[in-house]
Amino acid sequence: MTEFVSAHVADGIGTLLLSRPPTNTMTRQMYREIASVADDLGRRSDAAAVIVFGGHEIFSAGDDVPEWRTMDADEAAAAARVRQRAVDAVAAIPKPTVAAVTGYALGSGVTLALAADWRLGGDNVKWGATQILEGMAPSEADAERLARAIGDSRARELAFSGRFAGAQEALQLGLVDELVAPDHVYDAAVAWGRRFVDVPAEALAAAKAAFRP
Repeated sequence: MTEFVSAHVADGIGTLLLSRPPTNTMTRQMYREIASVADDLGRRSDAAAVIVFGGHEIFSAGDDVPEWRTMDADEAAAAARVRQRAVDAVAAIPKPTVAAVTGYALGSGVTLALAADWRLGGDNVKWGATQILEGMAPSEADAERLARAIGDSRARELAFSGRFAGAQEALQLGLVDELVAPDHVYDAAVAWGRRFVDVPAEALAAAKAAFRP
């Protein structure tokens, strides 16, 4: 039983839904739930593709900073492993995945979106590697995933400044692959996923595995 993350499947499309209002900030519990739901959707034969969605208002504002500030060094290291397990579980879903991004994708929210194969975003979404604004830093794995997506120098500039990138800049950088009207983000993600409903699951899994770094 999960509290903040749920799985839904309809017409061959699975959705991993984040639901921790108001900003979907991610705690250790939420990361554990993301990993569990991602594993479940990866095994389900009735889901040909998976959407990672934070709802119609916001994708995720990143880590729950107040929770992280209560941790000592050992607890923080353990929490970082829990976070990485969640991101890795999304990346390992053996079927096409698309992040449907609304509102904001910040900090580790960007990392989670980058774990998907494709990213659709509203044309008003703000993106940012904002950890430094909280006096923190992206993890090594976060930095590596960001650099792989947009290039090392551009990733460093975003991480060092913590600035927000608007939708058009995010498209140019490679943070997002397609922009749509804000109200159409989820529907566009469903349309993206439907292209794979009739493709053999084993072939899709093998094709996805071929692209793993």
